[in-house]
Amino acid sequence: MVRAAVLPAIGSPLEITEIDLPDPGPGGIRVRLAAAGVCHSDLSLSNGTMRVPVPAVLGHEGAGTVVAVGAEVTHLAPGDRVVLNWAPSCGGCHACALGEVWLCANALNGAADIHARRTSDGTDLHPGLNVGAFAEETVVSASCALPLPEGIPLTDAALLGCAVLTGYGAVHHSARVRPGETVAVYGVGGVGLAALQAACIAGASKIIAVDVSPEKEELARGAGATDYVVASDTTAREIRALTGKQGVDVAVECVGRATTIRTAWDSTRRGGRTTVVGIGGKDQQVTFNALEIFHWGRTLSGCVYGNSDPSKDLPVLAEHIRAGRLDLGALVTERIALDGIPAAFENMLAGKGGRALVVF
Repeated sequence: MVRAAVLPAIGSPLEITEIDLPDPGPGGIRVRLAAAGVCHSDLSLSNGTMRVPVPAVLGHEGAGTVVAVGAEVTHLAPGDRVVLNWAPSCGGCHACALGEVWLCANALNGAADIHARRTSDGTDLHPGLNVGAFAEETVVSASCALPLPEGIPLTDAALLGCAVLTGYGAVHHSARVRPGETVAVYGVGGVGLAALQAACIAGASKIIAVDVSPEKEELARGAGATDYVVASDTTAREIRALTGKQGVDVAVECVGRATTIRTAWDSTRRGGRTTVVGIGGKDQQVTFNALEIFHWGRTLSGCVYGNSDPSKDLPVLAEHIRAGRLDLGALVTERIALDGIPAAFENMLAGKGGRALVVF
């Protein structure tokens, strides 16, 4: 039995309880978690914005040590340090054939369902987003684990599983920021902080952070922001004023709200690029008129998991970390235990802090 944070029903508070994990079956591994990040996607699953079967163990951003492997697993062994990958690509669908592994049609088709977990009374539990990382240990398919490169602290490595891959990928793969370009990042949470650091790595000449909270300015500047704008009805105008009345070359939206997406679009220059990372609800409707689409010539694109290929991008991120260009610790504003997750959800709803990290 291991302790875990269980979502009993959509919209219900998480319950800290003991669950029963099986031995890993064929193709499976058991991992002792060192840490798990509390991501806005976990909040979206808990409140119904994204669908998840319940009861469930949430948590998809984690890192830990392999403690057991099942039959047919040959590339991992007990003692290996791994980063959990919540969206393992199948390699055989149309998207994978195109090299767009972040859009794999089978990434969330139950890669972890074959490894059952149960509450103490025998109730089956679903592993949220394949991983179920809000637990001291988890059993997942070996495809959900990536070997952690040398020289990376295991606890902070949890952030590589979602926030960093997403924020870095949004800048380098989706928006493809070039040296000298100007960038605005909307939302200074875990992903936004990673995007700010990624813009520095890309060589952006001006990096503008935007958030509703004035208190996040120091956090944003510490991650590389050259300017800070408190979100308001005049945000797009302020950003144009900071960029010679042109607007930024690239806007990265990490919030997932219609008004923020629209403002990010409005703050880009003619011919600029807006990348939407934030996950919004179906009720968030964004509108444009046909003339402005033609006139401004801007590009608006969605971004899933940073348009990343984790197996290829993880070694690149590791090199940036070892070289001091990427600081994982700067993303973390709170280190908590399992029972601190509900408060971390409340902080996210209130727009407070960066990434909360559950440390086991």
